[in-house]
Order: sequence, then C-alpha cells, then structure tokens
Amino acid sequence: MTGAELLELVDMVHNQKCETNTLELKSAHVECPKRLYDTLSSFSNQESGGTILFGIDEKQGYAEVGIYDPQDIQKKINEQCLQMEPVVRPLLTIVQKGELFFAAAEIPGMDITDRPCYYKGKGRLKGAYIRVGDSDEPMTEYEVNSYEAYRKKYQDDIRPVSRASLASLDKKGLNDYMVRLRDGKPHLAALAEDQICELMSITRNREVTMSSVLLFCPYPQAYFPQLCITAIAVPGTEIGDIGDNGERFLDNMRIEGTIPAMLGEGIRFVIKNMRRKTIINPDTGEREDRTDYPVTAIREALINALLHRDYSIHTEGMPVQLIMYEDRMEIKNPGGLYGRIQVDQLGKVQPDTRNPVLAAALEVLDICENRYSGIPTIQKQMEAYHLYPAEFADERGTFVVTFYKKEKRAEHIFHQSSDGKDLLSFCRTPRTRAEIAAYLGLSSVSYTMNQYVKPLIEEGKIKLTEPEKPRSKNQKYYSE
Repeated sequence: MTGAELLELVDMVHNQKCETNTLELKSAHVECPKRLYDTLSSFSNQESGGTILFGIDEKQGYAEVGIYDPQDIQKKINEQCLQMEPVVRPLLTIVQKGELFFAAAEIPGMDITDRPCYYKGKGRLKGAYIRVGDSDEPMTEYEVNSYEAYRKKYQDDIRPVSRASLASLDKKGLNDYMVRLRDGKPHLAALAEDQICELMSITRNREVTMSSVLLFCPYPQAYFPQLCITAIAVPGTEIGDIGDNGERFLDNMRIEGTIPAMLGEGIRFVIKNMRRKTIINPDTGEREDRTDYPVTAIREALINALLHRDYSIHTEGMPVQLIMYEDRMEIKNPGGLYGRIQVDQLGKVQPDTRNPVLAAALEVLDICENRYSGIPTIQKQMEAYHLYPAEFADERGTFVVTFYKKEKRAEHIFHQSSDGKDLLSFCRTPRTRAEIAAYLGLSSVSYTMNQYVKPLIEEGKIKLTEPEKPRSKNQKYYSE
C-alpha cells in the first residue's frame, strides 16, 4: 500500500464509518493494541487477507485520532506477528496527515496448506479465528480439523465401516457394478473378485468401505442414521412462518436409502411441491408446461450435495437439507468448499475432489459424469427458464445452493439497491467486492456481484481497476 492509498483509505473510513470483512480499525493513539492476535489469525485464514488500520477511533464516531508513535507501533505489531503459527509477515505503511500519523498493516492470506494460522499462546484449537462480517470469530473444531483433512488428504469416503460386511450389501447391485468395472479393462477383469474389491476400494483391508455402504447397502441409515436428506416445504419465506391453517410445513419428509435412491426421491419431492404453469414458448410459439425451477438443475444440485458433502466422523450426524420456500429453494450440505477453490471459480476451474472414490463409482454407475459440468449446467438451465442464476455460498462448514423463483427481467436490474443506495455514486471511489456488499447490507459477496455489479459492468457503467486480472484479490470496481 502506498502512502496515497493509505490516505485514501483513511478518508473512506471516516466517511463510510464501518469495518468490513477485510478491514479492522484500531485507535492506537495512546499505545499499540495488545491483542491483535484474533485479527491476525482471521485475516491470515482467508484468501483475501485483510488490512488493520491504526489511528481511527470507532468509539468517537470514527474520528481520526492518529497513532502514538510511528516507530514503536511497527515494532509492537511485528512482535505480535511473531507470536503466530505460522509467523505472520505484515506489510506496514506509515503516512502523515496534517499533524497526525496513521499506520496500516496489510496481512496476506496464507496458503491453505499453512492454515489455520493461530496464536501460539492459546494453541491450535483455541487460538484460530475466522472473519465473519466485520468481527473475528473463534474457529470451530470442525473448521480447524478440515484444514488438516485437506493437507493430509484424508479419504473419508473409503474409511472402513466395521459393522458392515459384503453380505450386508445388495448382491445384485454389487455384481452389476463389478461387471461395469471389468468392462473394457482386461487387466482388471483378469483379477480375482476379492482383489478387485480391494483395488477399487469396495473393501479396505477386507472391511467394507463407506462408499460401498452408501451405494450398495439396502439401508445405509442402519449404520449412519443422519446420512440422509431432510426435505421440507415452508408456507412462507422463512422457517417459522405459519400457513393459513396453522401449519409449519406444507410437506415434510425424511429421505433415506442409497445415494441413487435419495437422489431420485429428492427430485420427486421437489416436483411434488413445485407449481406448474403453462407458457407460450417465444421461439416456437407453442404452449408448454413449465415448473418453478428446471428439474435438470435441481438434479445437478442434489447429486453435488450428496457426492461432495463431508462424510467424516465430524459430520456424520448432519443430513443434507432441502428447503422449499415460497420465493426460493435451498439445498445445504455439510462441509464447505473443499481445497483451494473459491465460490467465484465454481464451474470455471477443476476443483479438488473431497470424495474421489465415490465420484468415480457414481460415474461408473452413470449417475454423474464427473467432468465438473454440473454448475455450468445449472446456470444454463436457469438462464433458459429466464430465472436469476443460482447462488452458491460457502457458510462456515456448510455449502448452500439457492434457486430463486423470480424471473429475470430487464426492469429488475437496477443501478440502485432495493433501499435506494446508489452504487454508481458509491463506486466513484474504487471499491472492493466486500466493501460493495457491506454498503448494500448484503452478506453474500457472490450474490452482490451477480445481482448488482456484473450487470453494470456489462453496461460499461462500472469498470475494473485491474481488467487484465478480473479475479485478482486486489480488484476494485469504479464508476466514472
């Protein structure tokens, strides 16, 4: 950060009067804050990192109070950074404005293989934090352990299920799968059946694996009661809304069975609870029936939830959730995004696979293609239905797909948010994605970009500060 950029940041905070997902404010006009550890951890544990700005006092209405000593504060900041594991290497900037000095510490996001970054004085489980809005929140034990699971490449989809045996699997289904496995693979087909079972992770050290139970056991929930789908239809836009007759749910179902069985039953539940309308196709002029949401898109979202959910011991008590509201539908699966991929990269780059053996088996069974085409298919189907794109969110250990029922029309694209806040005026000063979302009062950055920013970019009314690097973490958006 240059001195000029720091001065611009000071002015922006003084006018905007708020912190963000990537900005923390500290007064420091008397001394250096003694407890920067939580923020150092949370910024280090997110891809975009963050900036700590010293010299602004929130308690005095975001007044510019300056810092006590430019030299000493840098020393004290570095001392606290050395107490982190791994050590944090901040980029420090000092600038003078009138008689006051201000300092900024830019904290880079650490590589996922180095996370979680935590305060050594508290230890890994208690000293690791994550940024939620404008606050630092302690990481859950699951969030901490998920980094280790990725780093060590745990394969929970092939962990042994000691209570199960080959005799507890559906013999016909397993035999059909074995035939498919051998087809076109002469070297594999030449092996004995027990060797194939071990090589293809049907068994592991002669114990049946999780994938085998989920695919071939007549009733997997005998071993894992919560590895199911809980599906509800709500008479309103929020859980808790009550219908005309006092009902909390219009439909309520626990969907069990193998992954293929749950997929089919989940689709039937959605179809049952969707409305159908007759429209005139503008291309053919013919009448056709259309459901609230495209069934193909729903199928892709459900199979993704069942395939890519976390099957570790930490989440085996958490079902996939399917919730149908009056205005939208949500599909939630335990386990956030896996590996390095970010929400805005979904469908554009090849991701790490949390459950590679299960993915390969579903491909053999013709349940999915395993070619990372699911999300592009979802969005194309939504576009064909003239609906807004599906929204994807990674919410602290839960991945959420939201389908909106409202049709996308040209008149729905505003320069202003629903409460009248003018984006074009706000972006006369270049803004980050997080700053725009905070300004509009929206929690989802991806929804903010899709709903408000991208239409204005397409119209040429908002531009990128780094057009050659559209996904840069330093990207900002501005209007002229």
